[in-house]
Amino acid sequence: MKIGVIQLQSVLDPNKNLETIRNFLKSAVQEKAQAVFLPEVFYSMSDGTQPTPYLIEGHNEHYEAVRSLAKDFSLYVLGGSAATLVDGKILNRSYNFNPEGEEIGAYDKLNLFSCDLSKHPSHQIIDEGKVYSRGDKARMINVEGFKIGLSICFDLRFPELFRSYSAHGANLLSISSAFTVPTGKAHWHTLLRARAIENQCYVVASAQWGKHNERLSTFGHSLVVDPWGEILVDAQEGEKIVFAELSFERIKSVRERLDVLREPKPYI
Repeated sequence: MKIGVIQLQSVLDPNKNLETIRNFLKSAVQEKAQAVFLPEVFYSMSDGTQPTPYLIEGHNEHYEAVRSLAKDFSLYVLGGSAATLVDGKILNRSYNFNPEGEEIGAYDKLNLFSCDLSKHPSHQIIDEGKVYSRGDKARMINVEGFKIGLSICFDLRFPELFRSYSAHGANLLSISSAFTVPTGKAHWHTLLRARAIENQCYVVASAQWGKHNERLSTFGHSLVVDPWGEILVDAQEGEKIVFAELSFERIKSVRERLDVLREPKPYI
């Protein structure tokens, strides 16, 4: 399956973000991609101190704007998240649509980011728990034979989530992100390669990049990593779409070399 991975510099105004995404989706159609992955909070990026005013709620106009990305371009649109109001709580929800614009599964971020970088030159202090409520369950979807385990950004630091996915048959892990610059430089590539290697899965990590507002800057470097831990594509910096080919044969060949996907056992 040929996929596209979109790297964005999202702002608060969803119309600006959608215009950029739609231009990239045109390229995806021209490249004959079947699926495109979007980053975390692609629809509207707030400054992290309060939620965006452009909340998805039910099937409102914001939901329909996201759904139309898949329907209008006849593509799977996967992984990307948007702030969503449910029963008075705001969730960071990953939306996934098939080429007909039908929702095929949503995932609410389980592990909310909390980071004190006040002593770092960036002086960033981020606590997502002040804006979002955490989700309550993991979620897998099926796309053209690929079993995809869904996750968002800070989830990357919790390997037990991805081990559970692989134990339940996942062969691709979607990790849409908006990693900060300091933590991205320190850990991004290492953690993504580790999740691919230890689970013998493809990892697709669509990321935000650049300065979004006065408070938030993100690392970029959207990656596609194969099940052996080899980086197939690194978007580095800038807004762009990059492409990669995913192969069932590659998964099979890697898994035949090492038997690491046995049922997880408690060690303590």
